[in-house]
Amino acid sequence: MNRQISRRNFLSGSAGLTFAFAIGGTGEARPQATYSPTVWLTIGTDGTITIVSPAAEMGQGTSTSLPAIIADELDADWGMVKISLPPQWIEKNWGNPSYRGAFQTSASATIQGYFKPLRIAGAQARRVILDAVAARWNVPVGELSTEPSVVVHKPSGRRMSYGEVAAFAKPPATLPAVSDADLKPPASFRYIGKNVPRVDVPSKVTGAARYAMDVQVPGMVYAAVLQSPYPGGAPQSVNDAELRKLPGITDVVRLPDGVGVVGTSVEATRAAKAQLKVTWSKALGSDYDSETRLEQFAAVARDLSRAGVPYEPKGDARVAMKSAVRVFRGDYRTRYVYHAQMEPLSATASVGPDGKSAEIWAGTQGPTGLLSQVARLLQTERSNITLHQHLLGGGFGRRSQQEVVIDAVRLSRAVGKPVKLIWSREDDIAFGKFRPMTAHHIEAGFDADGKMVAWHHRIVSESVVAYTAAMAGTKPAPVDRIVMKGSPIAQYPIPNKLAEHVIEPGGTRLAPWRGVGNGHNAFAAECFLDEIAKELSKDPIAFRLELSEGQPRMQHLLRLVQEMSDWSRRRDGTALGVATMVKDDTLAAGVAEVSIDRTSGKVKVHNVWCAIDAGIAVQPRNLAAQTEGSIVYGLGHVLREQIVVKNGSVQQSNFTDYEIARMSDVPNIEVRVVSTDNPPTGAGEDGLPLLACAVGNAIATLTGVRLRELPFSPERVRGALGV
Repeated sequence: MNRQISRRNFLSGSAGLTFAFAIGGTGEARPQATYSPTVWLTIGTDGTITIVSPAAEMGQGTSTSLPAIIADELDADWGMVKISLPPQWIEKNWGNPSYRGAFQTSASATIQGYFKPLRIAGAQARRVILDAVAARWNVPVGELSTEPSVVVHKPSGRRMSYGEVAAFAKPPATLPAVSDADLKPPASFRYIGKNVPRVDVPSKVTGAARYAMDVQVPGMVYAAVLQSPYPGGAPQSVNDAELRKLPGITDVVRLPDGVGVVGTSVEATRAAKAQLKVTWSKALGSDYDSETRLEQFAAVARDLSRAGVPYEPKGDARVAMKSAVRVFRGDYRTRYVYHAQMEPLSATASVGPDGKSAEIWAGTQGPTGLLSQVARLLQTERSNITLHQHLLGGGFGRRSQQEVVIDAVRLSRAVGKPVKLIWSREDDIAFGKFRPMTAHHIEAGFDADGKMVAWHHRIVSESVVAYTAAMAGTKPAPVDRIVMKGSPIAQYPIPNKLAEHVIEPGGTRLAPWRGVGNGHNAFAAECFLDEIAKELSKDPIAFRLELSEGQPRMQHLLRLVQEMSDWSRRRDGTALGVATMVKDDTLAAGVAEVSIDRTSGKVKVHNVWCAIDAGIAVQPRNLAAQTEGSIVYGLGHVLREQIVVKNGSVQQSNFTDYEIARMSDVPNIEVRVVSTDNPPTGAGEDGLPLLACAVGNAIATLTGVRLRELPFSPERVRGALGV
């Protein structure tokens, strides 16, 4: 795809300040009067419009998309727009409606949650400006209109810029009510549905972008932490006296589940950490073996007498299955996978002398959770905690977890200085929080007319929400949506469906992972559907079109990828596989073309064609880019990525033995964005769930052998082919 990088400048504050993105102009600060018609924006007398963007920017482009929504309804000149973080983390002003007003950026829920509120905020600000000008000129407000950042009175030909309005206007005591009729019709959009250049890209190209890893604070010391290899392990004996004698080491601090080494440099603390000798208390995961446990999960999945927690059931699948004329059954497995975000975890904390206040410098997906956890740790009010949010060097769910921040706070409190805690890549893998491994058993029942009348999908895994709630000190939700998303296969209106989560204890740290449950659930469901199609001697796309009858959006996507991939053309040495998915009302369909080196067992993905419908495509080019990115991200977990735990310890250590996708692995990718008049939904994860099933289905077509376990590693492929 063609990419355009704007020449717009990037403003970055010091480590102790929030950052701002500058769009247009020189980026130089100029003293001026400002006017805030709403909490979402400020207008300077020079015409600069600063819009608040509260979502974490981790490469997904929300720092462009959210302000563009406001700017469109405001009728702002985009060249005069700057973007800033919230001046304070006040949920009632800027929290994400998708998370009940909390500050949280995950699950592709940002545009979905903020779209309507931001349109209203922009329209309210525009109306406030119009009212101020109407009063100034003593004309009916109905005679006024706007052009980008200009109010126009056509009867008299008068014009007034928003900057001129800022010089005299006062914010109203109450914002005007705005109805749907007051919002712009889509035909009038200037920025929504258009390709606005991403404001975070230029600074990343030049190296000016600031991440938590870049923070420098006066008086700061460094820290490294050795955590227990398994959850719940506490340090019992530590050679701390020996380490304190090492050059550059100022302290060794015992933590609830680790040992912190504090010193004057990164090099000193890492070298000292390597010499730590710690014995750990026993815990649930101290003898954990993931390979053995996965076999046990699979046995539980097949045991239908063991009921699970239902997730969005429909009809009565158990009864319908008993009366079915024909029943198909399938079993699938997935492994633990690591987030592999490019910036390892880091945080800087400075606890006040009273121990009841703190400043935090971090890049987090969840400011609300971070502030609440730090306040609880220090037994203080949240208002005593200051967060300086930074760009995130990748998140994928990992930076919703706050343990690196909590440890930095504990260390700062212990040593009485600001502490910068940095995890190495080895730390990030060994002590990582993973997508859970899963075992699946699926049954599908057909009636005498050949219609699928029952669907029963059992997922056996640990509970992510139970684990993360325990870490955050909150109450877990009764249903684990992170594990279960995608399992009801909403794209297929089968009359009786039962997806259930059979929760089993494990022995690893857990976190949401890009695509959450859709990643493993779509793999199992869509590969199973392909197996059924083969048994019924039906074309896989034709079979899905039949199953999705009454779902025109999904059928349109299926026909698109059928056309894009030239589905019916015969191939020589390659084969195609198709898959679909629905996640939080976003629909996608994809086709993958693969070949296999039968000697080495290596799978090569040559092409991926994807069509996605996320409702109104707020930024179409960025939506396509995010879909491409999620396909590449998912490629590694399809081909090689897996975490193995033995005797409580993660066996992988770095990218040498946890092999993410390499450039040589990346296929040609073509994404077709289908913008519809439905409310906008997420688009940061939706290529990933398609990939495993489309690739798996292509492998089965090519070889006649079905691979039912991820990843499709060379050794697994060779074993399946009998090589």
